[in-house]
Amino acid sequence: MNAFRSLPRLSGKVAIVTGGGSGYGEGIAKRFALEGAKVLIADINERGGKDVASSLPDSISFFKADVGNQEDWRKLVEVAKSRYGRLDCLVNNAGTTYHNKDTSSVSEQDFDKCFRVNVKGVYFGSQVFIPELIKQNEGGTMINVASVGATRPRPGLVWYNASKGAIWNATKGLAAEYGSHNIRINSVCPLLGGTGLFEAFSGQPDTAANRAKFISNVPLQRLCEPEDVAGACLFFASDDSSFVTGINMEVDGGRAI
Repeated sequence: MNAFRSLPRLSGKVAIVTGGGSGYGEGIAKRFALEGAKVLIADINERGGKDVASSLPDSISFFKADVGNQEDWRKLVEVAKSRYGRLDCLVNNAGTTYHNKDTSSVSEQDFDKCFRVNVKGVYFGSQVFIPELIKQNEGGTMINVASVGATRPRPGLVWYNASKGAIWNATKGLAAEYGSHNIRINSVCPLLGGTGLFEAFSGQPDTAANRAKFISNVPLQRLCEPEDVAGACLFFASDDSSFVTGINMEVDGGRAI
């Protein structure tokens, strides 16, 4: 007799996925929906968010929100509760960067943008989401999408990497603080993906030769795909990881070795 459950792994759960209008966020939202979750995606990109929601309208809906705005976060959580009746999971996927360049030329605007979205977005999210889980008193999960740059920083994106390192550190602190409420908090560190940002992250033109050179340093010999990140997030959101909290999963094809 098969001891494994046949039901979808997120059946009955409600998730918020920020930055869900494209890239990794789109992949996460769709995978969660296919695994039985109701998903509210948030993005500043209204067209992208609506397009993703329309692909699985029975399971995914969209709310335009800026994760760097505290009031938007309050509204986002209220919308999720009003549409789906509860909360179970938050995926802090929304992020931004500046073009890979000499660190001395990084502007204050570049710096502020990275920390407003990448760090303050997670701060605001935790401030409104975690209290809701505590009120529900049924536990829940928060998943923070950081970057391989948090664990293996390289020149050219110093302050972007620092913002992702802050997320990694905060993940562990939050996990320690809220574990007694059965709230599990983990992070995922993806490698650079083929989602249109190769040049911004690598600092090199997106050519076949430059991709090949980058991939030659990745043991699994490819870039990260949305499905890779979605699979890791699914593990953390599901009961399969019920005794896992405060860890960082490197989804990088072995790049950080």
